[in-house]
Amino acid sequence: MKVLVVGGGGREHAICWKLAQSPKVTKLYCAPGNAGIAQTAECVPIKATDVDEMVRWAKANAIDFVMVAPDDPLALGMVDALEAAGIPAFGPRKNAAIIEASKAFSKGLMKKYHIPTAKYETFTELEKALAYIRAQGAPIVVKADGLALGKGVVVAATVEEAETAVREMMEDKKFGASGSTVVIEECMTGPEVTVLAFCDGEHLVCMPSSQDHKRAYDGNQGPNTGGMGAFSPSPNYTPEVAETCMREIFLPTVAALKAEGRPFQGVIYFGLMLTPKGPRVVEYNARFGDPETQAVLSLLDSDLMDIFQACVDGTLDKADIRWKSGAACCLVLASGGYPVKYQSGFPISGLEGAGTSAVVFHAGTKAGEGGEILTAGGRVLGVTALGDTLERAIANAYAAAKPISFQDMHFRTDIGRA
Repeated sequence: MKVLVVGGGGREHAICWKLAQSPKVTKLYCAPGNAGIAQTAECVPIKATDVDEMVRWAKANAIDFVMVAPDDPLALGMVDALEAAGIPAFGPRKNAAIIEASKAFSKGLMKKYHIPTAKYETFTELEKALAYIRAQGAPIVVKADGLALGKGVVVAATVEEAETAVREMMEDKKFGASGSTVVIEECMTGPEVTVLAFCDGEHLVCMPSSQDHKRAYDGNQGPNTGGMGAFSPSPNYTPEVAETCMREIFLPTVAALKAEGRPFQGVIYFGLMLTPKGPRVVEYNARFGDPETQAVLSLLDSDLMDIFQACVDGTLDKADIRWKSGAACCLVLASGGYPVKYQSGFPISGLEGAGTSAVVFHAGTKAGEGGEILTAGGRVLGVTALGDTLERAIANAYAAAKPISFQDMHFRTDIGRA
């Protein structure tokens, strides 16, 4: 099969790495890809959000199957467009991807179908939003309704901070149209856990749980990022918690989407808070998370292409899905100053020194004119290692990262321990 993966970050590198192991995949492409992905797949210079050009290229090159990884093209309806052109595609259609593209929609879905989540209200008028914040007090959470590169959520410790967040979203248009509507919700407490799940519209198979670290600095300090590292599985996600989540959250979500005429085929990302009152949904995403994917797919012991096809064909209940024992850890090496202001274009040294005990997934890299690998983004690399225990996986990831360096390189030293 000729397979195309849409996207160009660390998540897509992990997906390509795993698909390349499938005997079914005879030729692998990635659009736009990056310097690391280019070692596994042929990169195609098409923007991930260019739906028309992606469909045209896939048709012209007789692509047999497309995996759409990022949130933006899913929200734009890339899967719908590919299917209309007769090309099987993995990922939710536009009307199901709305569970991530609109927080107001997803919160309304949870309310309607009694899926446990934080108490909330939705606002389209600034003054009403400000009045609600003053009435509720802090801490309180402010969310831009639409997609905002994972940065449209503010956990405000004070009323003033929450008011500023709302003004920036609704008045200053910090996130463009995504902030025209805001969701304001209670601040839940407890450990956060992510569970990714394959879904074929009716059946659901969960992957091992994971936890990521959003804050830029050690001790969970500093601004929110796209994720500075992740590990799997989470010690907080016990079999008892998993059973509760399946019964009260996962299966009801799939059934709710089907009942609404929005059957979900692809990967649902369940962002969970394990509160004193039980598991609650923090957010849904309509795709693999990043950097959780790098850790979780490293534990997959089955053919990923088979699973993707089963999701599209509606036969997920018959798929062979096995996982390795032990744990995985992904350590993100980022550009200094990320996620605020940073420079890129610096050569990366020591990549070959990571050894065979780890995989270095490229997130923001490009090839230089002399063939060297250069930094090309905020999150640059995701050094991912396995271990028979979580502590061993963490130690292996840090050991593998030790030889790697580039100017202003920054990483957290407490992934899996904070």
